[in-house]
Amino acid sequence: MTPESARTRIRRLPEKAVEDVAVLHAILDAARVAHVGFTDETGAPVVMPTRAARDGDRLLPHGDTGSTIFRYLAAGAEVCATLTLLDGLVLARSAFESSMHYRSAVVFGVARPVPDEDKVAALRAMSQAWMPGRWDTLRPPNPRELAATAVLAVPLHEWSVKVSDGPPDDPDEDLDAPVWAGVLPIRTSYGPPVPAPDLRGSPRFPAESAGWSIG
Repeated sequence: MTPESARTRIRRLPEKAVEDVAVLHAILDAARVAHVGFTDETGAPVVMPTRAARDGDRLLPHGDTGSTIFRYLAAGAEVCATLTLLDGLVLARSAFESSMHYRSAVVFGVARPVPDEDKVAALRAMSQAWMPGRWDTLRPPNPRELAATAVLAVPLHEWSVKVSDGPPDDPDEDLDAPVWAGVLPIRTSYGPPVPAPDLRGSPRFPAESAGWSIG
């Protein structure tokens, strides 16, 4: 992590700040969507949800080269990418003390396009991050598809991580209230795969060989 800056300093509940880069990597690896914020050419604020994955020490958002927004980002816009994992509801004896368990990462940096010669490797890294083993079963992307796909890289040089966990923190005067208090965990899981209606033959679902827990 780079030295703390004005925009990475966590001011509210600073005790929840985490400086371990391994925790940052774990959040980026588990998340599937990044909300990328920036100021567009008119000076208006924009926040765009996009698929993203970590590849080493960079975050890779990708989208359509025909997108006005992605063309603007590829020109070197300053961005703020936020990824959040919701882990549970913290149910306290009052609405004020109720909260959530979460892990969040905020990454600041300049978006740069991945060079054409590196684009396939970047797309493979993204596919492997989302579903290990899937890329090797797929038809390789053709030149038309590569030309239509924009892959950006945001270096993991300036970031902050905040983790909220633990039980409710009710004040002593609320402890005798006849209200259930505790944590309701939230789990994200995959359901049984649904084959495409035009699936031909009997190809195996790739997660069976990758060790994924499905259904």
